[in-house]
Amino acid sequence: MTSPNNPSEPAEQSLERRDYFRIEDRIGLEIRKLSPMANPDENAFGDDHLESLKAEYRRLDQDIKSQLASLAERDRLLTGLIKSLNGKLDTLARIMAFEQNPLQPEDWQEVTLSEGGLAFTAAPETFRTGNLLTVRMTLPPELFQPRAIAEVIHTHPDNAGGMRIHSQFVHIHDSDRQQIARHVMRWQIRQRKKE
Repeated sequence: MTSPNNPSEPAEQSLERRDYFRIEDRIGLEIRKLSPMANPDENAFGDDHLESLKAEYRRLDQDIKSQLASLAERDRLLTGLIKSLNGKLDTLARIMAFEQNPLQPEDWQEVTLSEGGLAFTAAPETFRTGNLLTVRMTLPPELFQPRAIAEVIHTHPDNAGGMRIHSQFVHIHDSDRQQIARHVMRWQIRQRKKE
């Protein structure tokens, strides 16, 4: 179910984040607690060795997008084909990356997700209000893996003996926020088709 805000949240927090639609979804979720002095760009997931390859990938992707814009004026059919091939390569790259580092069954959980933050379940006393977390999400079926630094803004017991952790993103790259936005939009489209 999507909603622009959550009535159980304190009013001022709800007002700050009312612009984001929330979805209830099952995603891959990896979380590391950060110290308050941590560098927000520090990689807590141990894949620093891939950063240069990812930077090259982003550069090539930007090149393709800028060339497609000028090609679209001359040949729409060819532009559509190249966009499809580019999307296919993107998907293949995500599948290969995911297969090399598969998530364990316990890494998949039900969350409430929006561009502004997420809520998830954790063991009691794992996280407290004010904790900074670095999170990496795996969003099926596209297998996007956006990352963010989140701050725990609220915790409360859930019905299963755990704690529901509500967090907001305090540091997120625009490309990661866009991946979440696209995921939320596609989730909504899939739900409408089911109705």
